[in-house]
Amino acid sequence: MGSVTDPAQPPSAALSVHAQDLRLALGSGDSAVEILKGIDLAVQQGQTLALLGPSGSGKSSLMSVLSGLERASSGALHVAGQDFSAMDEDALARSRRGRIGVVLQAFHLLPTMTALENVMTPLELAGIDDARDRAEAELAAVGLGHRLHHYPAQLSGGEQQRVAIARALAPRPSLVFADEPTGNLDAATGHTIVDLLFARRAEAGATLLIITHDKSLAHRCERVVTLADGRIASDTLAD
Repeated sequence: MGSVTDPAQPPSAALSVHAQDLRLALGSGDSAVEILKGIDLAVQQGQTLALLGPSGSGKSSLMSVLSGLERASSGALHVAGQDFSAMDEDALARSRRGRIGVVLQAFHLLPTMTALENVMTPLELAGIDDARDRAEAELAAVGLGHRLHHYPAQLSGGEQQRVAIARALAPRPSLVFADEPTGNLDAATGHTIVDLLFARRAEAGATLLIITHDKSLAHRCERVVTLADGRIASDTLAD
């Protein structure tokens, strides 16, 4: 690891994510629990960033807020050129469509749709013309070309994870969030998926933020941010 980065990027830098004093509290009144405690984070477009930290440090909560899946309690947040702090849930969902890919530990596949339909439907909603061809190609890229017409219940956990990754990458988003993307995969498949994530990111010039406990995966990223107790404990650039 190299030197600590200045969280304030130069004004001329194209920022994919810009969070200022971001806070998230669950509950209200005396029972409120503060999960994120004033996060300042600026991520340049095209940067790869690993998010580390112990369980309960706020990693998944931060990713949920940055990706627009959850609204912050307070603070300013601009993502992919959009003011997320000013949007309601419907507006956040529209803003994510086609621009932001999210891979969560809970796969969130639709149980009544096949693998192909799970990947194809978001493409159709984003108005992409070759939705079926692209969905088939993306599933083939994650090694599931032979499982296109299987439903989630007919797939293993690792296969469901690969469908979720294909779904996130298929629209060629400019920003990809991945929460432990290899957590349900064997070592060989995990390496293949990580290579695919980084290849797709390079092709599109996309920003990639990964939550991981895998130090070798973290070292593949240009920047490593460590959380502790809802705050940024360290922010370093790779050598």
